[in-house]
Amino acid sequence: MARHIHALTLVVPDYDAGLAFYVGVLGFDLISDICLSETKRWVLVAPKGAQTNILLAQADGPDQAAAIGNQTGGRVGFFLGTDDFEADYAAMKANGVRFLEEPRHESYGSVVVWQDPFGNKWDLLQLNQA
Repeated sequence: MARHIHALTLVVPDYDAGLAFYVGVLGFDLISDICLSETKRWVLVAPKGAQTNILLAQADGPDQAAAIGNQTGGRVGFFLGTDDFEADYAAMKANGVRFLEEPRHESYGSVVVWQDPFGNKWDLLQLNQA
């Protein structure tokens, strides 16, 4: 039996704002955008070639809205892997992505923490070859 993680949910304040950043700024692919009701859509995005998708879920109510940007309690909760750290870092920086530190080169690879416009913390990460 083969298994994989199909999608993870990222709560955003607005579907279109999420798409503007993840597709427009980062260049992720729009996998699907299906209207489910007057207020709900099934919006999946993913980095080019990725197997796991991100479900952009518009906050529904004050509890979900309060969780935007703090879904992982202030920790880095999302990890964008790359095979060309320097090029991706430069492109993201040129596109206005907010970095919270300077790139670091650790024993496991190169990493830098960045934040989406909704407050979610991410690592851009290139692991060393084993």
